[in-house]
Amino acid sequence: MKKTIIMLTALAMMTACGGSKGTNTKMESEKVVTTAFDADSCYAFCAKQCDFGPRTMNSEAHELCGQWIVEKFRSYGMEVTEQRATLMGFDDTPLQGNNIIARYQPQLSNRILLCAHWDSRPWADNDPDPANHTKPVMAANDGASGVAVMLEVARVLCADTCRLPIGIDFVCFDAEDWGTEDVSESWALGAQYWSETFKQQPSAAKPRYGILLDMVGGFGARFYQERLSLHYAPQVVERVWKSASIAGYSSFFPQEKGGGITDDHGPVNEVAGIPCIDIIPYYPDCMESSFGPTWHTINDDMQHIDRGTLKAVGQTLIQVLYTEK
Repeated sequence: MKKTIIMLTALAMMTACGGSKGTNTKMESEKVVTTAFDADSCYAFCAKQCDFGPRTMNSEAHELCGQWIVEKFRSYGMEVTEQRATLMGFDDTPLQGNNIIARYQPQLSNRILLCAHWDSRPWADNDPDPANHTKPVMAANDGASGVAVMLEVARVLCADTCRLPIGIDFVCFDAEDWGTEDVSESWALGAQYWSETFKQQPSAAKPRYGILLDMVGGFGARFYQERLSLHYAPQVVERVWKSASIAGYSSFFPQEKGGGITDDHGPVNEVAGIPCIDIIPYYPDCMESSFGPTWHTINDDMQHIDRGTLKAVGQTLIQVLYTEK
């Protein structure tokens, strides 16, 4: 994902004005949730996606991995639909997109949105070796990790005999990473399509808020508070970071601002009208990229996935979901 970090004080100034209405986040007092998120299981889900190879648009690996994701969610009792559409890339390439939507307790109107993108970037254009710039990215972190966390959450929910009093929409966005730095609209094509479609369905149950998971498995990851998230959904940011602290993972979720990111949460907020935050790492001292040393390189593979990071993010989500009312 060729995202841009925007360090704008204006966004911080707007935070007090935006995103606080309608989120209705509810949280019990300092209660530590004992339901466990299994990092080993999550790691295996991440590895399985990579076993298909890079999930670049229009590839066989992309199609096969999509089928696997669908069946995995269904095996956990989720209602699953595939939102297929031809999306046009910035270079006029027709992209056969597939947003995968899995719903936990679809009968409930009180809902939360969890989302991540599942496609791989077709070019490792940030690799230190120019010879690798035309090679696809395996996308163990930049894609597979977010989907793996959602699958493990779905597995935990399926195994728990106590049903939560909320519904959850898991959305795997496609065609996020077929973009160019020169055109901000060339990113998050699947999220743009999903958001436009959602907006046109007035009868659909609207999630109270959403959480986007992006690159949530890297070594040394720290999840600063992303500035567009603070603008659109400050109460959700507060909710998630407080949950991380209660769950014992405050070191992964510092109470500090990061940059403003072009990502899937943009259209979810601006088009679908769902207050949505982005859990995304920020490496302020990394020379290769503020998104970490493996971002858009051929080294974004399973050797650089950390179970500890997956656990921190996954257990924080469990803390959030299991304290909803």
